[in-house]
Amino acid sequence: MAKAVRFYETGGPEVLRYEDVEVGDPGPGQVRLRHVAVGLNYADTYFRNGTYPIPMPNGMGVEASGVVQAVGEGVTNVQVGDRVTYTGFLNTLGAYSTERLIAAAPLIKLPETISFETAAAMTMRGLTSSYLMRRIYDFKAGDTILLHAAAGGVGLIVSQWAKLLGVNVIGTVSTEAKGEIALAHGCSEVINYSHEDVAKRVREITDGVGVNVVFDSVGKNTFEGSLDSLKRRGLMVCVGTASGPIPPFNPALLAMKGSLYMTRPALADYIADPAEKAELAGELFDHVGSGRIKIEINQHYALQDAVQAHRDLESRKTTGSSIFVI
Repeated sequence: MAKAVRFYETGGPEVLRYEDVEVGDPGPGQVRLRHVAVGLNYADTYFRNGTYPIPMPNGMGVEASGVVQAVGEGVTNVQVGDRVTYTGFLNTLGAYSTERLIAAAPLIKLPETISFETAAAMTMRGLTSSYLMRRIYDFKAGDTILLHAAAGGVGLIVSQWAKLLGVNVIGTVSTEAKGEIALAHGCSEVINYSHEDVAKRVREITDGVGVNVVFDSVGKNTFEGSLDSLKRRGLMVCVGTASGPIPPFNPALLAMKGSLYMTRPALADYIADPAEKAELAGELFDHVGSGRIKIEINQHYALQDAVQAHRDLESRKTTGSSIFVI
């Protein structure tokens, strides 16, 4: 029988349950998918703790890779036996499972150059990195980014991608070991926020000018420092809230700090158009398949260990990408 991680109430990692589930035949527009690997993302904790409200009970996880076992009526984008990967939001919730039914629309065919494990580790992080580097800002060689959580899954991909474009990356980390990882993956400088003032160090590194863009996935704890790190008319990109939501603020603050720009993007809006999703995925797969960008899978879990995986993720014990191996 198929297995899945489900939860019946919001809360800490302990609300996750590993259960037997029935998987029927796919309906119109659906496929039955056998998973090989499943991605673990910080966004998963937002569903679990109620930050992203969803009906209860529900499944967990939005990213996985596997093989199509059966297709429903009207499915034309994939066929039985295809290697696929996917990520999304509500439309893909339920990825923590050995087998499932899923709408065919979010599925992306996986080239032979990309393993199932790599796909599960990078589809969400990679597509996020792809739109950050190719859609959010018109980067030019010599530009500088401040990148929070530089040793995380998105951070390691963005750092490598930026280096390919000749863009400098100042990464923030919480430990010396994470700093070494960030430097090895393309950061030109690292700042240990545990004992350094991030905005002050950024001004020192940039000769007082500041950075073109900040990619901030931390939120509440780093928001002000991120704004203070930007050059005049720089862009603040709020890509996550790991430390909590950003408190309400007067938009006049952006003018006071140098006529700054600010955006809060969501991956779903950059992959909603199939043609754009294919373009972003194609460039990502090309970089990874050729070895120009390496995906670091530093944590492997069994699906029944989802509680521990969430504990590790929230306590900042992880680096790079984490996956469940089926």
